[in-house]
Amino acid sequence: MASPSLERAFSFSCWCLFPPFFVYHWVEMRAKMRLMGFNAETIKPLNEEAAAELGAELLGEATIFVVACGCLVLEYSRQKMQQRRKDGEQLAAWDAMRDEVDHLALVLEALQAQVQAAPSPGALEELQAQMREVRAQLCIQNLPPAPQAEPTPEDEGPPDPGLGQD
Repeated sequence: MASPSLERAFSFSCWCLFPPFFVYHWVEMRAKMRLMGFNAETIKPLNEEAAAELGAELLGEATIFVVACGCLVLEYSRQKMQQRRKDGEQLAAWDAMRDEVDHLALVLEALQAQVQAAPSPGALEELQAQMREVRAQLCIQNLPPAPQAEPTPEDEGPPDPGLGQD
């Protein structure tokens, strides 16, 4: 007599696993017969051993297919995340450059205002010339008056003949 667990396994495979395999066999055989030009109305069903073998083959292929699809989905999501990260970095770099350009524009405006406020070179030269004139005038005014020169013997006239001349 079979054990209860073996009976449950057999009933599970008979009621859950075998029907999809029988349907797969029926669809496959019908397609093959139509491609070859035969009109097969009745298809001989599989025996349990052939159904189990076909089921194992289909289960293995389905497992490989599911794993491959999972790998594709994971790779796609990884690439999407990497692309989002690169886009974020690029946007941050653009924002930083835009901020730097704005800062430099403000600095340029300030420098232009300073240049416009500064006197022109001609005015600067004119101011320097005026300062030189004022300095020259100040130097002339600050000079002490020239002392009166004592008359020299030449200025007095001819010498007296009787004063100590031999």
